Amino acid sequence: MARCSILFLLVFFSACTSTRLSGSNLDRVARPAFISRIEDGAGPKSLVFREDDTYSEKLKKLEPKEADRRLQAKLAAAVTRFEISERLRVNTIHQLPRERPWTSVLDPARVATALESFLVEEVPANAPDYDLLAPLGADAIVEFVVQDYGMHSEKGRAGAYIKGYGRMFWLDGRNEVWRRPFDADQLQTDAEHLDPFKVGKNPELFQRAITSLVDAISAQFTKDLTPKDRRGGAPLPEAAEQSAPDSTHRTGRENQRPPAPPAPELAPGELPDPDP
Repeated sequence: MARCSILFLLVFFSACTSTRLSGSNLDRVARPAFISRIEDGAGPKSLVFREDDTYSEKLKKLEPKEADRRLQAKLAAAVTRFEISERLRVNTIHQLPRERPWTSVLDPARVATALESFLVEEVPANAPDYDLLAPLGADAIVEFVVQDYGMHSEKGRAGAYIKGYGRMFWLDGRNEVWRRPFDADQLQTDAEHLDPFKVGKNPELFQRAITSLVDAISAQFTKDLTPKDRRGGAPLPEAAEQSAPDSTHRTGRENQRPPAPPAPELAPGELPDPDP
């Protein structure tokens, strides 16, 4: 719990460009649509070996740029862009209270179809044509955008990071009523070192790390989208028909010792083995 609290402070507290969602604005929303996307070139990125020369001895003859390229391929295999964007959207929706307007969220499949971005492996990198959602009855858009994510390192300590923003705006006029930038970085918390060589052998370690950051962001988004100063939005009766949100998508150069035999050549696309 302490780690989670520290993470929230570091990720969100200094977001000076935030716009708080007022209860009166949320009371006016009738039919929100959620969109989550990752910008072109956002990631995953590996900046570990080029930004931190701590690993140069371990890499031996492997160039830092090539080592980052290999690690980046492992990160891409660990978790897809679609999985990250969907987890951010679905987790936020599922944590919102069962009250209006969150019980009237547009079906994500209809949103995807209208935007011609079907629920497949990748999501569109470019901003969609929001006007395509008007015929579905949408009056407000809740959008999550990932602008940068991956792994980096400083002084021999590596970790995952993710940056972007969430916002809500009226479909008619595009006026924003809520905005929350996020910059979640394990190097700015007490998270354990994410050994890049271990990630190279077990990419799931990165998947766990980036997932923990996404979940923290989702929790803050949920808090932002639940203002206390509302006049409407009381919970619906249990018997009332409710439009439930969609189901969750599963979502080297070593110290030279003359007696030691030469290290074996690295297999194509692989990083050195982690230390014992």
